[in-house]
Amino acid sequence: MAVSAALWDDLLEGEEVAHIETVPAAEPRVVALPETLHPALRAALPFDELYVHQREAFDAAARGEHVILATGTASGKSLGFNLPVLDAIARDPKNRALYLYPTKALSQDQARALAELHAPNVRAAIYDGDTPAERRWQIRKWANIVLTNPDMLHVGVLPHHDRWADVLHNLRYIVVDEAHVYRGVFGSHVGNVLRRLRRLARVYGADPQFLLASATIANPGELAARLAGVGATVVDADAAPRAERTILLWNPELLDAELGLRASALGDASKLMSELVSRELRTICFAKSRKAAELIHKFTVERVDGPTGKRLAPYRAGYTPAQRRDIERRLVEGELLGVSATDALELGIDIGLLDCAISVGFPGTVSSLRQQWGRAGRRGHGLAVLVASQDALDQYFVREPETLLQRSVEAAILDHANPRVLDGHVRAAAFEAPLDDEDRATLGNEALERAALLSELKHTKTGYVWAGREYPAGRFGLRSTTPDTFAVVEAQSGTLLGIVERERAYSTVHHGAIYLHLGESYLVRELDLQARTAVVTPYKGDYYTQAKKDTNTAIEEILRLERRCGLALHFGRISVTERVVAYQKKSIRDQSTFETVELDLPETSFGTEAIWYLPEPEQLEGLEKMPKLLGTLHAAEHSMIALLPLWAMCDRWDIGGLSTNIHFQTDRPTVFIYDGHSGGVGITERGFNAFEGWVEDTARMLEGCPCSDGCPSCVQSPKCGNLNEMLDKAGALILLRRMLAASSAGQS
Repeated sequence: MAVSAALWDDLLEGEEVAHIETVPAAEPRVVALPETLHPALRAALPFDELYVHQREAFDAAARGEHVILATGTASGKSLGFNLPVLDAIARDPKNRALYLYPTKALSQDQARALAELHAPNVRAAIYDGDTPAERRWQIRKWANIVLTNPDMLHVGVLPHHDRWADVLHNLRYIVVDEAHVYRGVFGSHVGNVLRRLRRLARVYGADPQFLLASATIANPGELAARLAGVGATVVDADAAPRAERTILLWNPELLDAELGLRASALGDASKLMSELVSRELRTICFAKSRKAAELIHKFTVERVDGPTGKRLAPYRAGYTPAQRRDIERRLVEGELLGVSATDALELGIDIGLLDCAISVGFPGTVSSLRQQWGRAGRRGHGLAVLVASQDALDQYFVREPETLLQRSVEAAILDHANPRVLDGHVRAAAFEAPLDDEDRATLGNEALERAALLSELKHTKTGYVWAGREYPAGRFGLRSTTPDTFAVVEAQSGTLLGIVERERAYSTVHHGAIYLHLGESYLVRELDLQARTAVVTPYKGDYYTQAKKDTNTAIEEILRLERRCGLALHFGRISVTERVVAYQKKSIRDQSTFETVELDLPETSFGTEAIWYLPEPEQLEGLEKMPKLLGTLHAAEHSMIALLPLWAMCDRWDIGGLSTNIHFQTDRPTVFIYDGHSGGVGITERGFNAFEGWVEDTARMLEGCPCSDGCPSCVQSPKCGNLNEMLDKAGALILLRRMLAASSAGQS
């Protein structure tokens, strides 16, 4: 039964409502099942039609093509990649398929979905870190669909490929679901893991097809090529039905215009959620951290009656698999009315029919927001809400709704050939089988070039072979560009919470730092530079820390130089040298500073990619005197960093910057914006390509912010190494407007 919009109409009033619009419903476009489908599979399927995009994917796979399916949430992508696999297994149960998922929960969900289809000959099993040792050999021998994750493939499968000989010899399909997740550093590593997998499949006589599924992104074909090294047919015309949807942008009450302080986004989200669930509207609320998800749940329960409160639950990482499965079951069966969740539920887990989806804070990408909003309205008219935080990007969107709602989705960026990522995989590949010129087809030319430079590889008649002791895949994980890392360990239990790259460790896990892990706060008790360990304990206080650091950049190589926006715009390689010299303790409540503590830490250096630009004298006219010049450049740098995630699928924490009134190499005022990861992963190159649009968005963001001198919603940054000192919002806006005027004059 369709849900009436009238049930929430009275909520769409008041000063907090920044924008409302309605997206019309879409009718499905369907076609018959393929005539070539195996009869036994056809008989098992409980339907006789497919959406047009599902049929297109099947037909392309039947022609032997690699395929990437990039359609909206709830559009049936899983069936799109399952059908070719199930058809192949119905014809010959010896055919094998390997399914890769970024999370264990998704593997569990897909295993359930496969079981419910009752397709002939299918023997599906999950192979991950939770799989008991005694089950592993059985799965290798028996399963013809193996569901796993890239990390297990990297360290548990490829180095021990002799145990997987039968699977690799009969490997017909490699399925990569949620492919848009594989971007940045993680994606760059996974791109190499998939190339190693293709190479070993060829060693065992197989040439598997790739079937990839992704949320809607700007570059699905490019993503398939960068991830798997293959040319793929793109299927992106979504033919699934869509219910009518109301979109609401909600901005919490402004409490202090000068400081940019607003009412709590978490409090407003819980207020909205309590109103919706009290009306029997099934609602999911997405928060950015475990702590936020738990708080929204707590606040919502406090606002509703007892029986309704019992039909609410939080959902986050850290629960046992059994607890998560129980919440998923209660959602699907309609027992639960509301769930506050981290983005663990953003991906394609089937959680049934929901009426409303609330996103607390912009989740980082338009693609991700659409994934979250796509949860709403699966049984009729839906409501999708963004509750804005104080962040600059959130505030920009509520002031300029069309920049969010009409924006094309972002491109997923990765760089498998980044030497800091590639070298470990070249060593791993040489351990798995000798490397020679024939491997250029799968591993790429760069891999063979690096092999010649790596001291632990020995050149023999059969190619480059591993000459070290332990197996190299075990030396590094897939989440960092460098093996030079610090372990973050919880003091009482000895639990490893995570790893931090050395170049980030001194600013994030120094002694006295407040360290966030999955939304939980920890106080760093000790940073042991020799043991490369940060020892932490749980923290419940009301302050956070911000590191002060001295940063210098040195231009190593100019790769591109163009005249853009009336100035010299460069893209190239730089080295960044940083030294953390102090940290401040700042109040969570009002961001005031109550203590500055000096630190004595070594300096770090890393190479990366950057854009840098040199404003012309006429663009700095009236701004050229110190300290106004430095404040202008610094504010322009901060505000551009805040907006770069709009153009590249990244987080502002992935980006660094430096602005200087005179740089020792350019001898001019210069602004640098660089990839925060060693070697770079393509973020700033994306910014270079979209520079004019990026500058225009930034100027509009500054123009629209109601503060006079700069605030967290425009030029202040939570990660500024200079602790947000010397920021001139007005000067930055003048500079950016002049850059845009020069761009317009150049085009006319």
